[in-house]
Amino acid sequence: MADFRQPGVPFPGYIGSMASTPVSSSAPPPPSSRTKALGVAAMVTTVVLWASAFVGIRAIGPHFSPGSLTLGRLAIAAVVLSLLVLPQLLKSRLLPRGREWWPILAYGAMWFCGYNVALNAAEHVLDAGTSALLINVNPILVAIMAGIFLKEGFPRWLIIGSLVAFAGVALIAVGSGQPSRSGESATADVAGVLLCLLAAVLAAVSVIVQKPVLRKFPAAQATWFGILVGALCCLPFTGQLVAEVQAAPPEATLGLAYLGVFPTAIAFTTWAYALSLIEAGKLAATTYLVPGTTILISWLVLGEIPTALGMAGGLVCLVGVGLTRRRTRPGRKPKAAEQVPGPAAELAPTAEPAAKRSASA
Repeated sequence: MADFRQPGVPFPGYIGSMASTPVSSSAPPPPSSRTKALGVAAMVTTVVLWASAFVGIRAIGPHFSPGSLTLGRLAIAAVVLSLLVLPQLLKSRLLPRGREWWPILAYGAMWFCGYNVALNAAEHVLDAGTSALLINVNPILVAIMAGIFLKEGFPRWLIIGSLVAFAGVALIAVGSGQPSRSGESATADVAGVLLCLLAAVLAAVSVIVQKPVLRKFPAAQATWFGILVGALCCLPFTGQLVAEVQAAPPEATLGLAYLGVFPTAIAFTTWAYALSLIEAGKLAATTYLVPGTTILISWLVLGEIPTALGMAGGLVCLVGVGLTRRRTRPGRKPKAAEQVPGPAAELAPTAEPAAKRSASA
C-alpha cells in the first residue's frame, strides 16, 4: 500500500482526510491505465456507498435508537473488517503499545461512537440530503483545527471560504421546520442542525488526533482499531439493540446489516485503495459529490428532498468549501500586502499535505 494512509468520516460517513505530513520528494511511478481505472471505480464506489449511508440511517431510524443503531453498525463492520485485518496482524504482529493507545481511544470514542450517535439522532428530524450537506463542512473544520493545533496557518481563501460555508449553515438553520416543495415529510430542525454540526466537529477533532496513528499503522488497521473502540463505547446500548432487532421488521434489520457491511467496512476499504492510486488532493475533492448523490438517492428511495432554504444553504456550503481550495495561480507573484503568513500552498481541506491524513465516518 502506498504511503497515503486513510482510516475511515463519515462523513458517514463521510468524512475527508486532512493530515499535514511533508510530501516525499521521491514520487512513485505513475500508475497504469488499468490501475487508474480501478482507482476511479473504487472512488465511485466509495462516494455512492457513503451517500447511501445517510439514506439508510434515515430509512431505519424509526426502528432503531441512535445508540443501538451505532452499536449494530459498528459490530457488523468490525466482524467484516476482521477478515481483512486479522491475517495482516498475524503476519506483522504490529499492535499499539503504551501511549499509542491514547489517540486510538480518543478517535474511536469521538468518531466512531460520538459522531455516529449524533448523526443518527440528527436524522430523526432532518432529511438525509440536509444532513449530508451539513456534514460536508467537516473539511473546513479540520483545516481550521490544523491551523490552530498543527501550526499550518490560515491562508486567505481558507478564511473566506469558511465564512461563506458557515453562512450556508445559517441558511439551513433558518429553513428549520419549513415543508419541502414536494410536500413530503422531510424537515429541517434546529436541534438536528446542531447535532449535525456536533458530529462534524467530533469528526474534525478525530482527524487531528488520528495523525500519529496513521504514521505507524496501515489504514485498514487504524479503521479497525477505531471501530472496536467505538463498539466498546456503545456496549451500554446492547440490551436496547437486542430488543429493537427483535421488534424491527426484517427490512429494517437488513438495512442495519447493509450499513455495517457496505458504507462502513467496504467503503472505507475502497477509499483506502483509491487513495493509494489517485492523487490525494483530487480524490478528497470527490467527497463533495456525496451530498448531491445523497439527495438523489433520498429522492428516489424515500421521496424526500431538503427544504428550499436547505438546498440553497447547502449550495452555499459547497461554494465555501470550494473557495477554501483556491490557490494563487502559478506565475502570479502576490503583492507584499496580499501575502499571508503560513504555508504558501493551501491549507484547504483537500490540499495535498492535508489530504494525506485521514478522514471517516
